[in-house]
Amino acid sequence: MELTSKDYLSQYGLADLFPERVQQVMQLESLAGGDRLLSQGDDSGTLYLLVKGKLKISMLSPEGKRLILAFKNPFDLVGDIEFIQQCSLINTVEAVTTTRVIRIPYEVLQKEMADNPVWLNFLLETVTQKFKMKSHAMNFNLLYPVDVRLASYLLSMTPTQPKLDSTSLLDMADLIGTSYRHLNRVLKQFEQAGWIIKKRGKITILDRSSLLTQAGQNIYE
Repeated sequence: MELTSKDYLSQYGLADLFPERVQQVMQLESLAGGDRLLSQGDDSGTLYLLVKGKLKISMLSPEGKRLILAFKNPFDLVGDIEFIQQCSLINTVEAVTTTRVIRIPYEVLQKEMADNPVWLNFLLETVTQKFKMKSHAMNFNLLYPVDVRLASYLLSMTPTQPKLDSTSLLDMADLIGTSYRHLNRVLKQFEQAGWIIKKRGKITILDRSSLLTQAGQNIYE
């Protein structure tokens, strides 16, 4: 039986956070792996509650490189910083697995919850955590070697199945902040070690535990 928005709110202890008037306009949306939810620079008008699945958060640097900031698992908010700042979308957000989000229009939140201290405190906590996450992600890309970043990326992109399909190595290199050549060298090292198989644009994970050892605790999540 498919869960409703109210079921998910109860599951995450949020039923009392949102008034009934807000809950009535909530819409549940499903995404398949690879679907894009938001694009950096677009206008923002909706807050999303991530209640099922996994999202990849990335940003385009001034140099035109797309870097991974984090992977999100339930429960989390998407679009909260833009809601507070009233600005365009800061990051690009894509589904990694089958994902469900609850949509809430900004205008409804502004009308019904602008003076709600519990809601404002909830927002403050989540936004503070995100700035901490972004700082960690930028340090991760700067300080850790490519083999650690690549192991982390492969683990994060294959949470439910061992195969990463239709992989663009150029995109992957951008996302983890390295060159195409360096990425290829490290992939070959992983393949020679028996951790992965790379064939026709697809990467299959053979030894997840070794990748986790390589990544240590410094994974994008």
